Amino acid sequence: MLKELVVNWTPHETRVALLENGTIVEVFIEREDESSIAGNIYKGRVQRVLPGMQAAFVDIGFNMAAFIYVDDVLDTASHTMYQKFEQDTDIENDGPTDVSDMETSGIEKSHNSWKADLTPECNIEDLLTEGQEILVQVAKSSIGTKGPRVTTHISLAGRYMVLMPTVDHIGISKRIEDEEERTRLKDLLLPIRKNKFGYIFRTQAQGIDQATIKKEIDFLNNTWDDIMTRSRSLSATALVHKDLTVTFRAVRDLLANEADKLVIDSRQEYKNVQNFLKRLMPDVNLSVELYQGQESIFDAYNIEADVARSLKKKVWLKSGGYIIIEQTEALIAIDVNTGRYVGNHNFDETILKTNLEAVKEIAYQIRLRNMGGIIIIDFIDMKKESHKEKVMSRMNGAMKKDKSQTNILPLTELGLVQMTRKRTRRNLTRTLCKPCFYCNGNGHLLSGKSICHKIYRDLISEASDIMGNHFTVKVHPEIAQLFHGREKHLIASLEKQISKPIAIYPEPHYHIEEYHIFESLVKQDKTQE
Repeated sequence: MLKELVVNWTPHETRVALLENGTIVEVFIEREDESSIAGNIYKGRVQRVLPGMQAAFVDIGFNMAAFIYVDDVLDTASHTMYQKFEQDTDIENDGPTDVSDMETSGIEKSHNSWKADLTPECNIEDLLTEGQEILVQVAKSSIGTKGPRVTTHISLAGRYMVLMPTVDHIGISKRIEDEEERTRLKDLLLPIRKNKFGYIFRTQAQGIDQATIKKEIDFLNNTWDDIMTRSRSLSATALVHKDLTVTFRAVRDLLANEADKLVIDSRQEYKNVQNFLKRLMPDVNLSVELYQGQESIFDAYNIEADVARSLKKKVWLKSGGYIIIEQTEALIAIDVNTGRYVGNHNFDETILKTNLEAVKEIAYQIRLRNMGGIIIIDFIDMKKESHKEKVMSRMNGAMKKDKSQTNILPLTELGLVQMTRKRTRRNLTRTLCKPCFYCNGNGHLLSGKSICHKIYRDLISEASDIMGNHFTVKVHPEIAQLFHGREKHLIASLEKQISKPIAIYPEPHYHIEEYHIFESLVKQDKTQE
C-alpha cells in the first residue's frame, strides 16, 4: 500500500493529509490560534480553585482560562506523587504521540495505563492556591466553549521515546508485541538511566541499540533542563516551550513509519524539513519531494474535494444506502439507512449487506473527520444473531486500523453500538466550520406555512387592543409570496374577522422568521354621489 504525506504550507495555516493508495484517510490542520497550542508548555497563574469540582482555572495568556483536574496536579510541595498502575503498566497506545494525536504531540497521558493516585486528604485546595504560578502543558486544545485542558505532568516526545520528568515509570508501546524485544529495550535503558524520570518506548524503538537510546535520552533531558531554566526566568503568564509544528510532527511520527514519502509545496519549508531530518534522523534515507505544480497541491491530489465531502451530514454508500452523521454538544449520532438499495435476495441479506458496507464507511469517516468522545451508531435492525455477530466483528476489525484509543461496547437490543474515541483536538467540522448565522446552529427553520399561521395568530391577538383601522405586516419576500399565493385565504379570513384591511410588504433584508406588525389610521376619502 502506497502511503503519502501531502503538506500544504502557508504562513498562517498548514494542512497535512495522509493518503493511502491515493485516498485521504487523515487530515491535520494547524492555524496560528488557540486551536494549535496542544503540547505547548506555559507558566500560568491559578485564577480560581473549585473544591466542589476538584479542579481549578489557570490563566495561560488566552481569552479562555485553562482547566486542570486534581489528578493532573503534581504535589510540588512534597515533590511526591503516589502512583497507581494497572496490571499491565505499559502504555495502551503508541506512546502519547500516537499518530491520531499529532496535535497533542504526546502530552495526554493514558489514564488506562497510569495515573496519579491522590489520597482522599490530597484535595485541589491543598495543592493549588489562587495567584500561584505553575508550569503546565496543554493536554487538549480548546474545543467549542471549553477552554484548553492542562496538566503539570509534562511529557516531551522524541522519535523513539517519550520523557516524563514527573513520573518514575518505564513503559513500552503495546504494539511491540515480542516479549524478548520488550525485555531487551528495558535492559538497555536501566544502566544508562541516571535519574528517576519516566520513559516510554514508542513503536519506532524496535531494534534500536543502546547508543541510540542514550542519544535520545540526552536530547530529551537537555530539552527539559532548558525548559526549567527558562521557566525560572519568566513570570506568569508566558510561553515557556513551543511544541513542533504539525509539519515536523508529521515527519517525526508518520514519515518512515506510516508513510513512504512526503510532498510539500513550500520551498522554504521543504528546506526546513530536510534540515530537521538531518538533525533528528540522519541515519534514515527518506523521500521528501518539493511540489512545483501550477495548481494547488490539494487540488492536484484531489484532496480539496474529499475534505469538502467530509463536512456533509449524508454519506452515500456504493450499494445505494447511506449514513447520516449528526454532531451534538455531548455526542455524535450515526444512522444507517438502506436508501435506494433494495437487494438481490431476501430482506435479511439486504440489511446485512448495508450494515457491513456502513461499518467500513463509518470507520473511515470517524478517522477522517477525527470524531471523538461518545459515538452512537444506529444500525438497521437485524433478526439473526449470526448477522449481529458478523457486523460487530467487522466493526471491531475496522476500528483496529484507527490508532486513536477506542472502546466499543456490544450491540444493544435496540441495534445500537456505543463507542468512545479519544478526543484531544477539534474535529474537522469544528475546525473548518462555525454555526450557521441564519439558524444559530439549530439546523432547522420554521416552515413558511408555520410562519404565516404565527402571524395570523398574532394579528388576531393584537387586533382588539389596536385603535388603528389598518394593518401593515412586513415580512421576508418568501413569506410575502405565500400570503399572496397559497396562504391568501388567511389574509381574507383575518380581514373578515377584524374588519380591517391588511397589507403585506416584502423586506429583502429580513430573516425568514422575522416579521413586524404596524397599525395606522388611514383617512378615507368621502365622495358625494
